[in-house]
Amino acid sequence: MSSIYLHIPFCEKKCLYCDFYSIESQSGLDDFIAALVREIHAYSSYGRKEEFQTLFFGGGTPSLLHPDQLGQILAALHGVFRMTPDAEITLEANPGTIDRRRLEAYRALGINRLSVGIQSFDDNELEFLSRIHTRDQALAAIDDARDVGFTNISIDLIYSLPGQTLLQWEQNLRTAVGLAPHHISAYSLIVEDRTPLARMVETGRVTPVSTDTDAAMYEFTMSFLGANGYEQYEVSNYAREGFRCRHNMAYWSHLNYLGFGPSAHSFWRKPAWTEARRWWNIANIGTYNDRLLQGRLPVASEERVGVHDLINERIFLGLRSDGLDLAKVEKDFRFAFHDRQRMLIRELAERRLAVLDDGTLRLTPSGYLLCDEIAERLFL
Repeated sequence: MSSIYLHIPFCEKKCLYCDFYSIESQSGLDDFIAALVREIHAYSSYGRKEEFQTLFFGGGTPSLLHPDQLGQILAALHGVFRMTPDAEITLEANPGTIDRRRLEAYRALGINRLSVGIQSFDDNELEFLSRIHTRDQALAAIDDARDVGFTNISIDLIYSLPGQTLLQWEQNLRTAVGLAPHHISAYSLIVEDRTPLARMVETGRVTPVSTDTDAAMYEFTMSFLGANGYEQYEVSNYAREGFRCRHNMAYWSHLNYLGFGPSAHSFWRKPAWTEARRWWNIANIGTYNDRLLQGRLPVASEERVGVHDLINERIFLGLRSDGLDLAKVEKDFRFAFHDRQRMLIRELAERRLAVLDDGTLRLTPSGYLLCDEIAERLFL
């Protein structure tokens, strides 16, 4: 089984913390869609190889697409790729760009999972983050989505905002849980290079929260959402039973995926886990469109991933999510991982940073706080 990601790089307004490729003009939307359809058809050989179980429209702001435009893209995808009957089809949506009529149209097109980028339920925090919606619009978006028939709704939230207190973050989480979404993604605000937020930090206009405050918010998030029926299945993701994001799970399970659109990444491995290829597209919509109009792929670069790196990726992805299946590592790579790392695994268990549960190494809440450090110690 494989997955497909589509990067829709249009935004009404770019958020000050975002480092994903996006543009604030929508004037070239139709040209972009024509180019995207060309790229999809260029990968038709992959459509004959296997079935695809998830589609994910990310961005940018995919909900800026008119339903007719989204329909064109979906028609191209279904014409090229074999989708499983129960395929998960996710659309990221900004509450400031959707209404009931548009949501009804998206649902009719076959979108069966909605990921709503709320980020905060506090209007002052939304203004700081340069979001285009308000708290009331966020609340209305969830109600409308549920009313038109969406039965799989996820919301995104961000914590550790400059000046934010633990109590303010708790209020955000309480509001979120009160809406009863099926899935919650809760991310710590990261100051990415070359973003407006980074420049604000560099000039002293903004002071990030302390690492202790960030850790306290993260620990509270894990505890609070767990107590309210949300299982943590990845560092920043929580779901009610049966509602894990299958697209995310595909990434974290090291499955193949194709990425379409400017800046999108793809990963495809050989069946025997001896080597994989990773490639990524040009992060410029003009060049992307021109390349495809000329009959050329818009690939910026690629790399071959050998067994050593594949094993390390498996370690990192497994620890971030539902755990590292040691038997599967040994089966896929013919490598006695447990024997090699036995002492370190025992140390992690004694420090209560991880547990070895029926052959799967899983991080504890304390271990999640040190996920990157632990993964590096386990790397080959």
